[in-house]
This record gives sequence, structure tokens and C-alpha cells, in this order.
Amino acid sequence: MAHVRTVKCPQCGAPVRWVPENRFRPFCSERCKQIDLGAWASEDYRVPTSDEGDPGEQSPPGRSSQD
Repeated sequence: MAHVRTVKCPQCGAPVRWVPENRFRPFCSERCKQIDLGAWASEDYRVPTSDEGDPGEQSPPGRSSQD
């Protein structure tokens, strides 16, 4: 018999079986999934960015970055 992996729900910490039948994974329920989505929507979570710009970003042709 195969071992079923168990993880903690990122919202409430409840144990969650990591199986394809669990449509809420990694969350334990629709409620925890919606709470997390709401936190992203209200910008409680943010992906860090730098103010320096993208180092791979290039100036349009014919223009220098000093203009």
C-alpha cells in the first residue's frame, strides 16, 4: 500500500491529505482557500520587488538609457 503524504493547511494548520481527490489542496477546505484568496486580493500578501527596474530591460532602438 502506498504512503499518503500529509501536509499542513497553510491557513489553519490542519492536516491535509495530499491526494488528487482533495480539490482544495494545499488547503483543508473551501473556507481556508477563500480566506487565502481574499488576503491576496486585499494585498495582505505581496511579492517583493525592487525599485531599480529590470536589469534585462532595454531602451527602445535609437535611444540611450541616458536620455
